[in-house]
Amino acid sequence: MATTNLDSFVISSRPPPKPTATSQEIRDRGSTFVANIFQAPSLDDARRAIDYLRNVTHSKRRATHEISAWRCMSLKGGKSGLGGPDDFEVASGSDDDGEKYAGGRILKVMQAEGALDAVVIVSRWYGGEMLGPVRFEHIETCTREVCRSFVLKEQVEDAITTLTTLDSILLTLREELAQLKAVDSAPPPGDLKPKKPQDYSSLRDTLDTKKANRLVTARENSVKSVKLSLAKLKEQLKMPVDEAVAGENTAGPV
Repeated sequence: MATTNLDSFVISSRPPPKPTATSQEIRDRGSTFVANIFQAPSLDDARRAIDYLRNVTHSKRRATHEISAWRCMSLKGGKSGLGGPDDFEVASGSDDDGEKYAGGRILKVMQAEGALDAVVIVSRWYGGEMLGPVRFEHIETCTREVCRSFVLKEQVEDAITTLTTLDSILLTLREELAQLKAVDSAPPPGDLKPKKPQDYSSLRDTLDTKKANRLVTARENSVKSVKLSLAKLKEQLKMPVDEAVAGENTAGPV
């Protein structure tokens, strides 16, 4: 028994592609334009997203054109990735799907907005009246909207990753400082007690990159501050030992 397009995605062990962002619809004289952007680390991922949108998402209402473009970071031939950025290159391409020159317009916007490891698909439902050059403006407007959203989300995710790493470092440093304080018979200040993991879900909701960057700066300053406190306390704890050793070295025979 042959499987349907939906069945093929259900049977697959991989989750179905999910758009990172969807643009608002643009309607003009019966035609409708809407863009979707998907994460696509590889050309296979880009093709899979295009197929899914066309054959599953739009299976009941087929678009006249599914115009697409992709930009994926890939390893150069014969490279391992251990050589740094020079081992990689951007693999890009586009598909007009019958709307001549439209794929290149999408790709140009992706490049300008810095969208990488992504595929943008602009779906157009033709309304029966030719629009002329303005159709390219609609395609670019939809593309720009989802690209900007995609880049913002990537920036926020990068900031959250950095914050999570800094939180882990800060927790370790605070625990070490608390232990040294106990050795020094001084109770640790309240702000040095281990804290629960931070919840950064609000950053994902608001995509507030300025706030995310402020939080990163604050965490970096906290790490520096605790490191300084650790260094001072370690120096203090060494002083009695150093003085005793110095006394033994300078004392004369009994």
